[in-house]
Amino acid sequence: MSFDDEPGDDEEAFHPLGEAWQDELEDVLEDTEYDTELGMEMAKDAMRVTKGELAEAEFHERYHDDVMEEFGEDERPIASPDDVDEGGMGSMLSRLGASEESRREMLKKASAGAGFLGLGAWATAENREPADIAAEETTETEETEGTQWGMTIDLEHCDGCLSCVTACNQEHQWDDGANWMYVLAYEDGNVESPDPDDFDSVRDFNYLVRPCQHCTDAPCEKVCPTTARHTRDEGGLVLTDYEVCIGCRYCQVACPYGVNYFQWDEPDVEREELEPEGIYDERGRPVSRRAPRGVMSKCVFDPARQDGNAGEELVGTTACEQACPPNVIQFGDKNNPASDPQRYEENPSRARTVIRMDSELPSPNSVESSLEGVDGDLDAVLDAVDDLTEEAVALAKGVELTTEEYEEEAPAGDSLPDKEETVLSVVSAIEDSGLDLETQDILVRLELGEEPGDDEEFQGPSEELAQERFEAFADGPESQFELLEDIGTNPNVTYLGNQPGPNAEQVEGPTSYEDVEMVDVRQDVLDDQTIGLDYS
Repeated sequence: MSFDDEPGDDEEAFHPLGEAWQDELEDVLEDTEYDTELGMEMAKDAMRVTKGELAEAEFHERYHDDVMEEFGEDERPIASPDDVDEGGMGSMLSRLGASEESRREMLKKASAGAGFLGLGAWATAENREPADIAAEETTETEETEGTQWGMTIDLEHCDGCLSCVTACNQEHQWDDGANWMYVLAYEDGNVESPDPDDFDSVRDFNYLVRPCQHCTDAPCEKVCPTTARHTRDEGGLVLTDYEVCIGCRYCQVACPYGVNYFQWDEPDVEREELEPEGIYDERGRPVSRRAPRGVMSKCVFDPARQDGNAGEELVGTTACEQACPPNVIQFGDKNNPASDPQRYEENPSRARTVIRMDSELPSPNSVESSLEGVDGDLDAVLDAVDDLTEEAVALAKGVELTTEEYEEEAPAGDSLPDKEETVLSVVSAIEDSGLDLETQDILVRLELGEEPGDDEEFQGPSEELAQERFEAFADGPESQFELLEDIGTNPNVTYLGNQPGPNAEQVEGPTSYEDVEMVDVRQDVLDDQTIGLDYS
Protein backbone atom coordinates (compact mmCIF):
# COMPACT_ATOMS: atom_id res chain seq x y z
CA MET A 1 0.00 0.00 0.00
CA SER A 2 1.28 3.46 -0.83
CA PHE A 3 -0.03 6.93 -0.16
CA ASP A 4 0.73 10.29 -1.70
CA ASP A 5 2.50 12.79 0.52
CA GLU A 6 3.77 10.07 2.85
CA PRO A 7 4.46 11.72 6.24
CA GLY A 8 7.92 11.76 7.70
CA ASP A 9 8.74 10.30 11.10
CA ASP A 10 9.02 13.76 12.62
CA GLU A 11 5.68 15.05 11.31
CA GLU A 12 3.50 16.67 13.95
CA ALA A 13 0.25 15.03 15.01
CA PHE A 14 -2.66 15.77 12.67
CA HIS A 15 -5.35 15.12 15.29
CA PRO A 16 -6.62 18.28 17.02
CA LEU A 17 -6.64 16.49 20.40
CA GLY A 18 -2.91 16.01 20.22
CA GLU A 19 -0.16 13.45 19.81
CA ALA A 20 -1.04 11.31 22.84
CA TRP A 21 -4.65 10.99 21.68
CA GLN A 22 -3.54 10.21 18.15
CA ASP A 23 -1.08 7.57 19.34
CA GLU A 24 -3.83 5.93 21.39
CA LEU A 25 -6.10 5.84 18.36
CA GLU A 26 -3.34 4.25 16.31
CA ASP A 27 -3.02 1.56 18.99
CA VAL A 28 -6.79 1.06 18.75
CA LEU A 29 -6.53 0.31 15.05
CA GLU A 30 -3.59 -2.02 15.62
CA ASP A 31 -5.91 -4.19 17.69
CA THR A 32 -8.45 -4.58 14.90
CA GLU A 33 -8.37 -6.82 11.85
CA TYR A 34 -8.29 -3.81 9.55
CA ASP A 35 -5.44 -1.81 8.04
CA THR A 36 -4.06 0.65 10.60
CA GLU A 37 -2.06 2.79 8.18
CA LEU A 38 -5.05 3.17 5.88
CA GLY A 39 -7.28 4.27 8.74
CA MET A 40 -4.79 6.83 10.04
CA GLU A 41 -4.05 8.30 6.61
CA MET A 42 -7.73 8.50 5.66
CA ALA A 43 -8.52 10.28 8.93
CA LYS A 44 -5.75 12.80 8.38
CA ASP A 45 -6.88 13.56 4.85
CA ALA A 46 -10.57 13.64 5.79
CA MET A 47 -9.71 16.53 8.12
CA ARG A 48 -7.73 18.15 5.30
CA VAL A 49 -10.88 17.98 3.17
CA THR A 50 -12.96 19.81 5.78
CA LYS A 51 -10.21 22.44 6.11
CA GLY A 52 -10.27 23.03 2.37
CA GLU A 53 -6.73 21.76 1.89
CA LEU A 54 -7.72 18.73 -0.19
CA ALA A 55 -10.44 18.34 -2.79
CA GLU A 56 -13.07 15.76 -1.89
CA ALA A 57 -12.84 14.12 -5.29
CA GLU A 58 -9.10 13.76 -4.86
CA PHE A 59 -9.65 12.28 -1.39
CA HIS A 60 -11.94 9.63 -2.84
CA GLU A 61 -9.61 8.80 -5.72
CA ARG A 62 -6.58 8.62 -3.45
CA TYR A 63 -8.06 5.88 -1.26
CA HIS A 64 -10.56 4.15 -3.54
CA ASP A 65 -8.34 1.26 -4.59
CA ASP A 66 -7.10 0.66 -1.05
CA VAL A 67 -10.61 0.73 0.39
CA MET A 68 -11.74 -1.73 -2.28
CA GLU A 69 -8.82 -4.02 -1.48
CA GLU A 70 -9.36 -3.84 2.28
CA PHE A 71 -13.17 -3.96 2.46
CA GLY A 72 -14.28 -5.39 -0.87
CA GLU A 73 -16.32 -2.34 -1.83
CA ASP A 74 -16.16 1.43 -1.48
CA GLU A 75 -19.55 2.67 -0.27
CA ARG A 76 -18.36 6.11 0.83
CA PRO A 77 -20.88 8.80 -0.16
CA ILE A 78 -18.49 10.29 -2.70
CA ALA A 79 -17.99 6.97 -4.49
CA SER A 80 -18.85 7.15 -8.17
CA PRO A 81 -22.00 5.38 -9.41
CA ASP A 82 -19.91 2.85 -11.32
CA ASP A 83 -18.51 1.59 -8.04
CA VAL A 84 -21.91 0.58 -6.63
CA ASP A 85 -23.62 -2.56 -7.89
CA GLU A 86 -27.21 -3.58 -7.41
CA GLY A 87 -26.24 -5.81 -4.52
CA GLY A 88 -25.01 -2.81 -2.58
CA MET A 89 -24.18 -3.39 1.07
CA GLY A 90 -25.47 -6.92 1.26
CA SER A 91 -23.29 -7.85 -1.70
CA MET A 92 -20.24 -6.43 0.01
CA LEU A 93 -20.85 -8.27 3.26
CA SER A 94 -21.45 -11.54 1.41
CA ARG A 95 -18.12 -11.20 -0.34
CA LEU A 96 -16.54 -10.62 3.03
CA GLY A 97 -17.91 -13.99 4.12
CA ALA A 98 -20.23 -12.28 6.40
CA SER A 99 -22.40 -14.03 8.81
CA GLU A 100 -23.84 -11.56 11.32
CA GLU A 101 -21.66 -13.02 14.05
CA SER A 102 -18.45 -13.17 12.07
CA ARG A 103 -18.58 -9.63 10.77
CA ARG A 104 -19.10 -8.40 14.31
CA GLU A 105 -16.56 -10.68 15.89
CA MET A 106 -15.32 -8.93 18.96
CA LEU A 107 -12.23 -6.84 18.37
CA LYS A 108 -9.50 -6.98 20.96
CA LYS A 109 -10.32 -5.21 24.18
CA ALA A 110 -8.62 -1.85 23.95
CA SER A 111 -9.06 1.90 24.44
CA ALA A 112 -12.77 2.33 25.03
CA GLY A 113 -12.69 6.10 25.33
CA ALA A 114 -12.00 8.36 28.27
CA GLY A 115 -13.49 11.54 29.57
CA PHE A 116 -10.22 13.09 30.75
CA LEU A 117 -8.83 15.21 27.96
CA GLY A 118 -6.43 18.03 27.40
CA LEU A 119 -8.89 20.69 26.24
CA GLY A 120 -6.38 23.09 24.72
CA ALA A 121 -7.24 21.94 21.19
CA TRP A 122 -10.63 23.57 21.63
CA ALA A 123 -9.20 27.00 22.39
CA THR A 124 -9.89 30.09 20.33
CA ALA A 125 -8.71 29.92 16.76
CA GLU A 126 -6.30 32.80 17.18
CA ASN A 127 -4.45 30.83 19.85
CA ARG A 128 -3.72 28.02 17.39
CA GLU A 129 -1.61 28.04 14.27
CA PRO A 130 -3.82 29.01 11.33
CA ALA A 131 -4.56 26.31 8.78
CA ASP A 132 -2.51 26.41 5.60
CA ILE A 133 -5.32 26.92 3.11
CA ALA A 134 -4.21 25.78 -0.32
CA ALA A 135 -7.48 24.32 -1.45
CA GLU A 136 -8.33 23.14 -4.92
CA GLU A 137 -11.99 23.40 -3.95
CA THR A 138 -13.67 25.13 -1.05
CA THR A 139 -15.96 23.43 1.43
CA GLU A 140 -18.20 26.39 2.19
CA THR A 141 -21.53 25.28 3.54
CA GLU A 142 -24.33 25.91 1.11
CA GLU A 143 -27.58 27.33 2.40
CA THR A 144 -29.86 24.45 3.21
CA GLU A 145 -33.58 24.17 3.46
CA GLY A 146 -35.42 22.05 5.93
CA THR A 147 -34.59 21.18 9.50
CA GLN A 148 -31.07 21.03 10.92
CA TRP A 149 -31.15 19.76 14.49
CA GLY A 150 -28.56 21.32 16.74
CA MET A 151 -27.87 22.91 20.11
CA THR A 152 -26.91 26.17 21.74
CA ILE A 153 -25.26 25.52 25.12
CA ASP A 154 -24.84 28.29 27.71
CA LEU A 155 -21.66 27.31 29.53
CA GLU A 156 -21.74 30.28 31.89
CA HIS A 157 -24.97 29.08 33.50
CA CYS A 158 -24.05 25.37 33.64
CA ASP A 159 -23.83 24.14 37.24
CA GLY A 160 -22.01 20.88 36.59
CA CYS A 161 -24.80 18.74 38.05
CA LEU A 162 -24.41 15.97 35.40
CA SER A 163 -28.18 15.67 34.99
CA CYS A 164 -27.70 15.71 31.21
CA VAL A 165 -25.28 12.79 31.40
CA THR A 166 -27.53 10.64 33.57
CA ALA A 167 -30.62 11.44 31.46
CA CYS A 168 -28.80 10.46 28.28
CA ASN A 169 -27.75 7.17 29.84
CA GLN A 170 -31.25 6.42 31.09
CA GLU A 171 -32.69 7.01 27.62
CA HIS A 172 -30.03 5.24 25.57
CA GLN A 173 -28.60 2.64 28.00
CA TRP A 174 -24.98 2.96 26.91
CA ASP A 175 -22.43 1.03 28.96
CA ASP A 176 -20.82 2.59 32.02
CA GLY A 177 -18.14 5.06 30.96
CA ALA A 178 -18.98 4.96 27.23
CA ASN A 179 -20.53 8.39 27.68
CA TRP A 180 -22.36 10.09 24.84
CA MET A 181 -22.40 13.35 26.82
CA TYR A 182 -19.66 14.78 29.01
CA VAL A 183 -19.55 17.75 31.36
CA LEU A 184 -15.90 18.69 31.81
CA ALA A 185 -14.78 21.15 34.50
CA TYR A 186 -11.51 22.80 33.53
CA GLU A 187 -8.93 25.47 34.20
CA ASP A 188 -6.43 26.90 31.74
CA GLY A 189 -4.00 29.09 33.65
CA ASN A 190 -5.99 32.25 33.06
CA VAL A 191 -9.27 31.04 34.53
CA GLU A 192 -9.23 28.69 37.50
CA SER A 193 -11.81 26.35 38.95
CA PRO A 194 -12.00 25.96 42.73
CA ASP A 195 -11.15 22.91 44.77
CA PRO A 196 -14.11 20.50 44.47
CA ASP A 197 -14.21 20.25 48.27
CA ASP A 198 -14.00 24.00 48.90
CA PHE A 199 -16.14 26.35 46.82
CA ASP A 200 -18.81 28.99 47.33
CA SER A 201 -20.93 28.28 44.26
CA VAL A 202 -21.09 25.66 41.53
CA ARG A 203 -20.97 28.61 39.11
CA ASP A 204 -17.39 29.25 40.23
CA PHE A 205 -16.29 26.35 38.03
CA ASN A 206 -15.63 26.57 34.31
CA TYR A 207 -17.42 23.91 32.28
CA LEU A 208 -17.44 22.49 28.80
CA VAL A 209 -20.45 20.35 27.84
CA ARG A 210 -19.49 17.98 25.04
CA PRO A 211 -22.04 15.98 23.03
CA CYS A 212 -21.42 14.91 19.44
CA GLN A 213 -21.29 18.05 17.31
CA HIS A 214 -23.32 16.53 14.41
CA CYS A 215 -21.07 18.28 11.92
CA THR A 216 -22.50 19.38 8.60
CA ASP A 217 -19.20 18.27 7.02
CA ALA A 218 -18.30 15.28 9.21
CA PRO A 219 -14.83 13.72 8.73
CA CYS A 220 -16.05 10.53 10.42
CA GLU A 221 -18.52 9.99 7.58
CA LYS A 222 -15.87 10.48 4.91
CA VAL A 223 -13.77 7.54 6.11
CA CYS A 224 -16.56 5.00 6.66
CA PRO A 225 -16.26 2.30 3.98
CA THR A 226 -19.78 0.93 4.50
CA THR A 227 -22.04 4.01 4.91
CA ALA A 228 -22.73 2.87 8.47
CA ARG A 229 -21.68 6.36 9.57
CA HIS A 230 -23.83 8.72 7.59
CA THR A 231 -25.64 12.05 7.67
CA ARG A 232 -29.38 11.60 7.53
CA ASP A 233 -31.23 13.86 5.11
CA GLU A 234 -34.03 14.43 7.63
CA GLY A 235 -32.71 16.81 10.26
CA GLY A 236 -29.03 16.53 9.31
CA LEU A 237 -28.30 14.01 12.09
CA VAL A 238 -24.96 12.18 11.90
CA LEU A 239 -25.81 8.58 12.77
CA THR A 240 -24.44 5.03 12.75
CA ASP A 241 -26.44 2.15 11.27
CA TYR A 242 -25.76 -0.63 13.77
CA GLU A 243 -26.56 -3.33 11.22
CA VAL A 244 -24.09 -1.98 8.67
CA CYS A 245 -21.17 -1.02 10.93
CA ILE A 246 -18.29 -3.53 10.76
CA GLY A 247 -16.36 -2.00 13.67
CA CYS A 248 -13.30 -0.86 11.70
CA ARG A 249 -13.13 2.20 14.00
CA TYR A 250 -11.93 4.52 11.26
CA CYS A 251 -14.63 6.99 12.32
CA GLN A 252 -13.17 7.07 15.82
CA VAL A 253 -9.82 8.22 14.45
CA ALA A 254 -11.35 10.78 12.07
CA CYS A 255 -13.53 12.50 14.70
CA PRO A 256 -11.83 15.73 15.86
CA TYR A 257 -13.92 15.81 19.04
CA GLY A 258 -13.33 12.38 20.56
CA VAL A 259 -17.00 11.38 20.84
CA ASN A 260 -17.03 7.84 19.38
CA TYR A 261 -17.13 4.59 21.37
CA PHE A 262 -16.65 1.00 20.36
CA GLN A 263 -18.87 -1.66 21.93
CA TRP A 264 -16.10 -4.13 22.65
CA ASP A 265 -18.17 -6.76 24.43
CA GLU A 266 -21.78 -7.72 24.94
CA PRO A 267 -23.70 -4.61 26.09
CA ASP A 268 -24.72 -4.21 29.72
CA VAL A 269 -28.36 -3.96 28.59
CA GLU A 270 -29.66 -6.85 26.50
CA ARG A 271 -31.50 -6.26 23.24
CA GLU A 272 -34.71 -7.71 24.66
CA GLU A 273 -34.82 -4.87 27.18
CA LEU A 274 -34.83 -2.20 24.45
CA GLU A 275 -38.04 -0.94 22.89
CA PRO A 276 -37.86 -1.20 19.07
CA GLU A 277 -39.39 2.25 18.58
CA GLY A 278 -36.39 3.66 20.43
CA ILE A 279 -33.86 1.86 18.24
CA TYR A 280 -35.17 2.38 14.71
CA ASP A 281 -35.67 5.72 13.03
CA GLU A 282 -38.30 6.59 10.44
CA ARG A 283 -36.33 4.80 7.73
CA GLY A 284 -36.30 1.56 9.70
CA ARG A 285 -32.57 1.79 10.36
CA PRO A 286 -31.23 0.87 13.83
CA VAL A 287 -29.37 4.04 14.83
CA SER A 288 -30.20 4.67 18.49
CA ARG A 289 -29.85 3.26 22.00
CA ARG A 290 -26.71 1.37 23.02
CA ALA A 291 -24.77 -0.31 20.22
CA PRO A 292 -24.53 -4.07 19.72
CA ARG A 293 -21.23 -5.85 20.24
CA GLY A 294 -18.51 -4.88 17.75
CA VAL A 295 -20.20 -1.63 16.66
CA MET A 296 -19.48 2.08 17.05
CA SER A 297 -21.82 4.44 18.89
CA LYS A 298 -22.09 8.07 19.94
CA CYS A 299 -24.59 10.83 20.77
CA VAL A 300 -27.46 10.75 18.28
CA PHE A 301 -29.72 13.73 19.19
CA ASP A 302 -32.54 11.26 19.80
CA PRO A 303 -33.84 10.40 16.30
CA ALA A 304 -36.61 8.29 17.85
CA ARG A 305 -37.92 11.48 19.45
CA GLN A 306 -37.48 13.61 16.35
CA ASP A 307 -39.38 11.06 14.24
CA GLY A 308 -42.32 10.98 16.65
CA ASN A 309 -41.71 7.40 17.81
CA ALA A 310 -41.78 8.56 21.42
CA GLY A 311 -44.88 10.71 20.95
CA GLU A 312 -45.50 13.95 19.10
CA GLU A 313 -44.95 15.93 22.30
CA LEU A 314 -41.27 14.91 22.33
CA VAL A 315 -40.47 15.93 18.76
CA GLY A 316 -37.85 18.68 18.90
CA THR A 317 -36.54 17.64 22.33
CA THR A 318 -33.67 15.60 23.74
CA ALA A 319 -33.34 13.84 27.07
CA CYS A 320 -30.34 15.96 28.06
CA GLU A 321 -32.15 19.23 27.31
CA GLN A 322 -35.23 18.28 29.30
CA ALA A 323 -33.16 17.12 32.29
CA CYS A 324 -31.05 20.29 32.55
CA PRO A 325 -32.16 22.24 35.68
CA PRO A 326 -30.68 25.64 34.64
CA ASN A 327 -31.94 25.29 31.03
CA VAL A 328 -28.48 25.79 29.52
CA ILE A 329 -29.01 23.20 26.76
CA GLN A 330 -31.25 24.56 24.01
CA PHE A 331 -32.04 21.99 21.31
CA GLY A 332 -33.94 22.66 18.12
CA ASP A 333 -33.85 23.57 14.45
CA LYS A 334 -30.76 25.64 13.77
CA ASN A 335 -32.24 26.69 10.41
CA ASN A 336 -35.26 28.32 12.06
CA PRO A 337 -34.69 31.76 13.66
CA ALA A 338 -37.74 31.18 15.89
CA SER A 339 -36.29 28.01 17.44
CA ASP A 340 -34.97 27.76 20.99
CA PRO A 341 -31.27 27.55 20.12
CA GLN A 342 -31.46 30.44 17.67
CA ARG A 343 -33.50 32.69 19.98
CA TYR A 344 -31.09 32.01 22.81
CA GLU A 345 -28.06 32.57 20.59
CA GLU A 346 -29.46 35.78 19.11
CA ASN A 347 -30.10 37.47 22.48
CA PRO A 348 -28.71 35.46 25.44
CA SER A 349 -29.47 38.13 28.06
CA ARG A 350 -33.13 38.25 27.05
CA ALA A 351 -33.39 34.45 26.88
CA ARG A 352 -31.79 34.10 30.31
CA THR A 353 -34.25 36.68 31.64
CA VAL A 354 -37.26 34.89 30.15
CA ILE A 355 -36.18 31.60 31.71
CA ARG A 356 -35.70 33.14 35.14
CA MET A 357 -38.91 35.16 34.98
CA ASP A 358 -40.87 32.06 34.00
CA SER A 359 -39.83 30.41 37.26
CA GLU A 360 -39.78 33.48 39.53
CA LEU A 361 -42.96 35.32 38.55
CA PRO A 362 -46.24 34.37 40.22
CA SER A 363 -48.58 32.56 37.85
CA PRO A 364 -50.86 34.64 35.61
CA ASN A 365 -53.92 33.18 37.35
CA SER A 366 -52.65 34.15 40.79
CA VAL A 367 -51.86 37.67 39.59
CA GLU A 368 -55.30 38.01 38.11
CA SER A 369 -57.08 36.80 41.23
CA SER A 370 -54.89 38.90 43.54
CA LEU A 371 -55.66 42.09 41.59
CA GLU A 372 -59.44 41.85 41.69
CA GLY A 373 -60.69 45.18 43.01
CA VAL A 374 -57.18 46.69 43.24
CA ASP A 375 -56.76 50.26 41.99
CA GLY A 376 -54.62 50.75 38.89
CA ASP A 377 -51.59 51.91 40.83
CA LEU A 378 -48.14 50.27 40.65
CA ASP A 379 -47.55 50.31 44.40
CA ALA A 380 -51.00 48.88 45.03
CA VAL A 381 -50.32 46.09 42.52
CA LEU A 382 -46.99 45.24 44.16
CA ASP A 383 -48.63 45.17 47.59
CA ALA A 384 -51.46 42.93 46.40
CA VAL A 385 -49.47 40.25 44.62
CA ASP A 386 -47.14 38.07 46.66
CA ASP A 387 -43.61 37.68 45.28
CA LEU A 388 -44.12 40.38 42.66
CA THR A 389 -41.36 42.99 42.68
CA GLU A 390 -40.88 46.20 40.77
CA GLU A 391 -37.86 44.70 39.01
CA ALA A 392 -39.91 41.69 37.94
CA VAL A 393 -42.60 43.95 36.50
CA ALA A 394 -39.97 45.94 34.63
CA LEU A 395 -38.33 42.84 33.20
CA ALA A 396 -41.65 41.29 32.21
CA LYS A 397 -42.72 44.50 30.48
CA GLY A 398 -39.30 44.63 28.83
CA VAL A 399 -39.92 41.14 27.42
CA GLU A 400 -43.18 42.39 25.93
CA LEU A 401 -41.50 45.46 24.43
CA THR A 402 -38.84 43.34 22.74
CA THR A 403 -41.08 40.52 21.52
CA GLU A 404 -40.15 39.65 17.96
CA GLU A 405 -42.52 38.47 15.28
CA TYR A 406 -40.99 35.62 13.32
CA GLU A 407 -41.92 34.64 9.78
CA GLU A 408 -41.69 30.98 10.74
CA GLU A 409 -43.44 29.35 13.67
CA ALA A 410 -41.40 27.99 16.52
CA PRO A 411 -40.73 24.27 16.02
CA ALA A 412 -42.53 21.64 18.04
CA GLY A 413 -40.92 20.87 21.36
CA ASP A 414 -39.44 24.33 21.89
CA SER A 415 -39.89 25.72 25.39
CA LEU A 416 -38.77 29.36 25.13
CA PRO A 417 -41.96 30.48 23.34
CA ASP A 418 -44.08 28.93 26.11
CA LYS A 419 -41.97 30.54 28.82
CA GLU A 420 -42.22 33.88 27.04
CA GLU A 421 -45.99 33.50 26.74
CA THR A 422 -46.21 32.95 30.51
CA VAL A 423 -44.30 36.18 31.13
CA LEU A 424 -46.52 38.09 28.68
CA SER A 425 -49.63 36.69 30.37
CA VAL A 426 -48.46 38.17 33.67
CA VAL A 427 -48.06 41.56 31.98
CA SER A 428 -51.58 41.25 30.53
CA ALA A 429 -53.01 40.34 33.93
CA ILE A 430 -51.41 43.42 35.48
CA GLU A 431 -52.64 45.73 32.74
CA ASP A 432 -56.13 44.19 32.83
CA SER A 433 -56.36 45.39 36.42
CA GLY A 434 -56.32 48.96 35.12
CA LEU A 435 -52.61 49.75 35.49
CA ASP A 436 -51.24 51.27 32.27
CA LEU A 437 -47.58 50.22 32.13
CA GLU A 438 -46.84 52.55 29.20
CA THR A 439 -47.49 55.90 30.84
CA GLN A 440 -44.52 58.23 31.12
CA ASP A 441 -44.30 58.04 34.90
CA ILE A 442 -44.45 54.23 35.01
CA LEU A 443 -41.98 53.69 32.17
CA VAL A 444 -39.47 56.12 33.68
CA ARG A 445 -39.88 54.47 37.09
CA LEU A 446 -39.34 51.02 35.54
CA GLU A 447 -36.31 52.36 33.64
CA LEU A 448 -37.96 51.49 30.35
CA GLY A 449 -38.33 55.09 29.21
CA GLU A 450 -36.22 58.24 29.51
CA GLU A 451 -37.34 61.36 31.35
CA PRO A 452 -37.68 64.03 28.68
CA GLY A 453 -35.72 67.22 28.96
CA ASP A 454 -37.16 70.71 28.90
CA ASP A 455 -39.14 71.35 25.73
CA GLU A 456 -38.77 67.68 24.71
CA GLU A 457 -41.53 65.19 24.13
CA PHE A 458 -41.57 61.85 25.86
CA GLN A 459 -40.36 59.21 23.42
CA GLY A 460 -42.33 56.33 24.89
CA PRO A 461 -41.06 52.85 25.76
CA SER A 462 -37.50 52.03 24.76
CA GLU A 463 -36.38 48.62 23.54
CA GLU A 464 -32.78 49.72 24.15
CA LEU A 465 -33.50 50.42 27.81
CA ALA A 466 -35.28 47.06 28.08
CA GLN A 467 -32.19 45.37 26.71
CA GLU A 468 -30.05 47.22 29.26
CA ARG A 469 -32.31 45.89 32.02
CA PHE A 470 -31.89 42.33 30.71
CA GLU A 471 -28.13 42.70 30.65
CA ALA A 472 -28.06 44.14 34.16
CA PHE A 473 -30.25 41.30 35.39
CA ALA A 474 -28.86 38.30 33.52
CA ASP A 475 -25.75 39.64 31.80
CA GLY A 476 -24.52 38.26 28.50
CA PRO A 477 -21.86 35.69 27.66
CA GLU A 478 -18.28 36.79 27.17
CA SER A 479 -17.90 34.78 23.98
CA GLN A 480 -19.70 32.69 21.39
CA PHE A 481 -17.87 29.89 19.63
CA GLU A 482 -17.94 26.48 18.00
CA LEU A 483 -15.42 23.80 18.87
CA LEU A 484 -12.61 23.73 16.31
CA GLU A 485 -14.54 26.16 14.16
CA ASP A 486 -11.46 26.82 12.01
CA ILE A 487 -11.17 23.26 10.67
CA GLY A 488 -14.30 23.44 8.56
CA THR A 489 -16.45 20.68 10.05
CA ASN A 490 -19.33 23.15 10.53
CA PRO A 491 -20.55 21.73 13.85
CA ASN A 492 -24.18 22.22 14.79
CA VAL A 493 -23.48 22.98 18.44
CA THR A 494 -22.88 26.62 19.42
CA TYR A 495 -21.39 27.54 22.80
CA LEU A 496 -21.88 30.73 24.80
CA GLY A 497 -19.13 31.80 27.21
CA ASN A 498 -16.29 29.96 28.96
CA GLN A 499 -14.19 29.06 25.94
CA PRO A 500 -11.19 26.99 27.06
CA GLY A 501 -7.80 28.58 26.54
CA PRO A 502 -4.85 26.84 24.83
CA ASN A 503 -3.58 25.38 28.12
CA ALA A 504 -6.93 24.09 29.37
CA GLU A 505 -6.95 20.84 31.32
CA GLN A 506 -9.80 18.98 32.94
CA VAL A 507 -10.15 19.17 36.73
CA GLU A 508 -12.60 17.70 39.19
CA GLY A 509 -16.00 19.37 39.21
CA PRO A 510 -18.42 19.99 42.07
CA THR A 511 -20.41 16.84 41.25
CA SER A 512 -18.42 13.72 40.52
CA TYR A 513 -19.61 10.97 38.22
CA GLU A 514 -19.47 8.67 41.22
CA ASP A 515 -21.90 10.99 43.04
CA VAL A 516 -24.54 10.25 40.39
CA GLU A 517 -23.61 6.57 40.11
CA MET A 518 -21.92 7.07 36.75
CA VAL A 519 -18.42 6.46 35.38
CA ASP A 520 -16.52 9.00 33.31
CA VAL A 521 -13.73 6.75 32.02
CA ARG A 522 -14.73 3.53 30.28
CA GLN A 523 -11.21 2.21 30.79
CA ASP A 524 -11.83 1.97 34.53
CA VAL A 525 -14.71 -0.41 33.88
CA LEU A 526 -12.61 -2.54 31.57
CA ASP A 527 -9.81 -2.74 34.10
CA ASP A 528 -12.27 -3.85 36.76
CA GLN A 529 -13.80 -6.49 34.50
CA THR A 530 -10.62 -7.92 32.99
CA ILE A 531 -7.50 -9.49 34.50
CA GLY A 532 -4.12 -9.78 32.84
CA LEU A 533 -4.67 -7.59 29.78
CA ASP A 534 -2.71 -4.43 29.08
CA TYR A 535 -4.79 -1.55 27.71
CA SER A 536 -2.09 1.09 27.80
